[in-house]
Amino acid sequence: MSVFSIQRVHSMCGIAGRILPGPGKVGEDLVKLMHAQRHRGADSTGFALYGEPLDTGYIVRAMVARRHELSQVLELFLDLLRAHGSDFLADPSWDDATTDHVSVRMMIREPNSLDDWIRQVDEHADRIEVQSVGRSLEIVKDLGGATEVAEKHRVHDFIGTHGLGHARMATESEVSPTASHPFWARPFADVAIVHNGQITDYFTWRARLERKGYRFMTGNDSELLAVWISDRMSQGETQNDALIRSLTEIDGVFTFLYSNLDRLGFAKDRWAIKPLVAVIGEQSLSIATEEQAVRTVHLDEVDVVNFDGPSLTRTWQTNVSLDRAA
Repeated sequence: MSVFSIQRVHSMCGIAGRILPGPGKVGEDLVKLMHAQRHRGADSTGFALYGEPLDTGYIVRAMVARRHELSQVLELFLDLLRAHGSDFLADPSWDDATTDHVSVRMMIREPNSLDDWIRQVDEHADRIEVQSVGRSLEIVKDLGGATEVAEKHRVHDFIGTHGLGHARMATESEVSPTASHPFWARPFADVAIVHNGQITDYFTWRARLERKGYRFMTGNDSELLAVWISDRMSQGETQNDALIRSLTEIDGVFTFLYSNLDRLGFAKDRWAIKPLVAVIGEQSLSIATEEQAVRTVHLDEVDVVNFDGPSLTRTWQTNVSLDRAA
């Protein structure tokens, strides 16, 4: 069991996504979307936030298990960076809460091999676990509701173009900051997922992906989905092609949102049990499990699309400056 673990309960989850026409208060909007769905997940809340992409290097979000070890763990982390041709681009920052675990933000020079570097860092996951790596992506997640997590990590202040949110009640895996959603698709930069449902062939697919060299930090089936889609895309499939394939190759009851720098999309299984609604603009999107959530960011009367059929997928272009993100 993870050093971050608290307990285990059984219920449901709420998910959300947001695309803005350009850089704006995407953090504030995602907090509204998740606060409106707080009844769907009392265990933890998380956000995948996409800000202005770095020209070079990566933003790393990580969780240190024990606050009193923070200095020693950051020294270890720096040694691992330098062993792979990298270094800090700026001094790390972290939350000032009283919890034992610590959320850390770092900007790093690009390692010689992202895969090789993160593989070595993962050997120290009992002390520090990387939550996301990307030129734009920052995953912020913790125990508690949307308001509590947002205030602790200043999510309201985040300026960006798009993002995901998740409110969790655990059904199949432990409750901890690191087992919370969203999940990064290790080792693919700037990829995140949120998921409502259950993958019933999880262990079959996990074994197949592990034989290909992929690693998983939790027993959460949502982490598997993120890597599964990214693996398909690494073989030349588009995001939409991979989402469509998931409907026939992944077994379970699910609705999930998958995002990277340039697209945000969803897949909804053949049984169509897990709800999803959206307000779709010319260059914007608000999408969530419940209609009352999307209406918290659209106060005027708007058309709400109910994706209530089986075997559905769709993707939308984000508004990241891709010339800078390339």
